[in-house]
Amino acid sequence: MVGLRGAEQVAHRLEAYLSGVRKGNHELTPAGIDSLLEGVAYLRSATDAVRGNAYPPDASPVLTSLNAGLSTAAGSPSTSPPPAAEIARPNPTDKAKAAIEAAHANGRPIWRVEFVPSKELAERGVNVTTVRARLSQFGDIVHAEPMPLGAGGIAFRFYVAGQPESEKEPPAEDGLKVELVLPEAEPAREQAVASPRAFSNVVRVDLARLDDLMRMVGDLVLSRAKLENGLARVADRLPTSERRRLEEVVHGFDRQLRDLREAVMRTRMVAVRELFARMRLVVRDLTRDSGKAIDLVTVGDETEIDKYLVERMAEPLLHLVRNAVSHGIETSAERATAGKQPRGRIELRASAAAGIVSLEIKDDGQGIAAEAVLAKARQQGLITESAGLDAGTVLDLLCTPGFSTRDEADRGSERGVGMDSVRRTVEDLGGRLALDYRAGEGTRFVVQLPLTLVIADVLTVQVAGQTFAIAQSAVREVIPVDPATVTRLENNELIRHQGKALPLVQLCDVFGSPRPSGAFVALVVGEGPAAVAFGADRALGLREVVVRPLSDPLVQVPGLGGATEMGEGRPILILDPSGLLRLSRRRVLQPSAVRG
Repeated sequence: MVGLRGAEQVAHRLEAYLSGVRKGNHELTPAGIDSLLEGVAYLRSATDAVRGNAYPPDASPVLTSLNAGLSTAAGSPSTSPPPAAEIARPNPTDKAKAAIEAAHANGRPIWRVEFVPSKELAERGVNVTTVRARLSQFGDIVHAEPMPLGAGGIAFRFYVAGQPESEKEPPAEDGLKVELVLPEAEPAREQAVASPRAFSNVVRVDLARLDDLMRMVGDLVLSRAKLENGLARVADRLPTSERRRLEEVVHGFDRQLRDLREAVMRTRMVAVRELFARMRLVVRDLTRDSGKAIDLVTVGDETEIDKYLVERMAEPLLHLVRNAVSHGIETSAERATAGKQPRGRIELRASAAAGIVSLEIKDDGQGIAAEAVLAKARQQGLITESAGLDAGTVLDLLCTPGFSTRDEADRGSERGVGMDSVRRTVEDLGGRLALDYRAGEGTRFVVQLPLTLVIADVLTVQVAGQTFAIAQSAVREVIPVDPATVTRLENNELIRHQGKALPLVQLCDVFGSPRPSGAFVALVVGEGPAAVAFGADRALGLREVVVRPLSDPLVQVPGLGGATEMGEGRPILILDPSGLLRLSRRRVLQPSAVRG
């Protein structure tokens, strides 16, 4: 209809093959799947070219490959015409229905005759003209229509009205397929037409419009904060009844604004299966190239995530999956030697809780060779000889630009390229990347992301007279600390919490400010072995703020994830727990470099 002849031919060839698979005429084979994917890729490139006002790519190479691949998969030559039974059977048009119903009303039987031209029939003088003449001798042709077939072929369908009360059938010779059309069959109009046409309840909205809507909500959040501050300044000058009335209005506005925020967020949410589905083809291609046997399992596909996060996380997730195939999963022979199942397993898991979306990429491969990572890092001067090796340090080393334990690159994952980009993307989105591994058992990467990037609930704290904010979802606990209970071990400080030793990082040390003289509070971030406490002078309270990212490279500072305004017109910096932890770890691993 739009002149894309190449796309039309490719689509018909794919449809013919899928039709045969659906009807059981042949099996769905790996060669057939490869051809299907190749055809879909061409259709996508052709439509993209048209959208960009460019010429679509040549379809000849793709058609040649499809004919070879699909013919092999189907087990029959691609040049043979499809049998009449494979002709598509759409319902007759309204014009055909009217003619067929009129013939039935007059008591005339209606026959449907299908004719598929072929080279053999043409050599015998049988074509659509001779068939039409033959049917005209039998009865009246009330309707005729061409039917497209795969690979550019065509068939013809005729509706022929016989004589009233006649049981004589049209001739079923020379490949003609004849079928009686009953009044109750396809020509009859449905009896339930009285119901109005159903409309879709889905509206497609451009993501940029939703971004604008979210920014408007952010402006309302700032206006609400200014209103609260203004009310607090004049509260003492108002009568009690008036003050309470204004406070009720402000609280009602706060509830309505939070409902509006959640509603806008829901409109931006899509199921994470959209992201996971892209990984299936990646694993399939990589396993075919590497010869490994791998099963991809997804859990939590229905978990919803911001559409913007889906787009930004596609490349990082792709790299982590490639790493699992290339570096993690062993060959079937190696797994058998290690006493494992011959088929490897990669699990993608998604979950959401407390405003945080967690994405896990887990494999049951050989894990990470921690000693090899440590040796390579010492060789490159990235860490000191006495530095220990925990999961956080291993992740820092793997995410160092250019660091790799491999000397050569492969197709699955490039040597020394990618992991630094993965973590940078995650942290740019306000998230956190964690690593867990067991030698010989597997590796697990965990990506934690906020549900939204514009508006967030934060905990405000004071450090050396300065006010900072930290995402509420990142803080697990706030505990008071007596300086006398702090234990110092080499370059580290530890506090006792729930019967365990918890690493302590003083925020005043990170920012070069004087330490508090008395008791202080510790913000517990992370869980399990990755937990750490950040020391601050005191906690001020919870607030809902609009996050402004620090996109200018000249003002980007490790440990800071953005800025906000509390309503007083003064900017407040938002702390990045992952960056702070990495900065403090660098002080331990390379104290001389940090001091310099």
